[in-house]
Amino acid sequence: MRIRLASINDFEALCAIDSSAATCAERSGQIRRWLETACCWVYEINAQISAYGVLTQHFFGQPFIEMVMVGQKFRRQGMGAAIISHFQATASGAKLFSSTNMSNRTMQRLLTRQGFKPSGYIDNLDEGDPEIIFYCPLTRR
Repeated sequence: MRIRLASINDFEALCAIDSSAATCAERSGQIRRWLETACCWVYEINAQISAYGVLTQHFFGQPFIEMVMVGQKFRRQGMGAAIISHFQATASGAKLFSSTNMSNRTMQRLLTRQGFKPSGYIDNLDEGDPEIIFYCPLTRR
């Protein structure tokens, strides 16, 4: 198991594990942009990409976990938590943010287990499904 910075060569593998990329051209384009801007990290098991995460600085200049995606057959094995832990250990600054839809209870539980707390919400991004913003203070050892 290892977490490493993704490269453009990982594009097809990321699209293969992403639950939206097969049906949404916008998502595959977004994956390409994340790879081109070097903000995407992959979780590998035996050289096979099983999950990825995206850490940007676009949320009011703060580190923001924009995406955590675990391939369907790899879920519930701790990979999402490992990616978030990696971001908590490597993000710059004293705060880390993320968000998820109100309907995404799985991600809400994952963020809570990783020490995040709800910090507000945004209406009108997805009709009838507010986006919950989460915040985690970063402590350095």
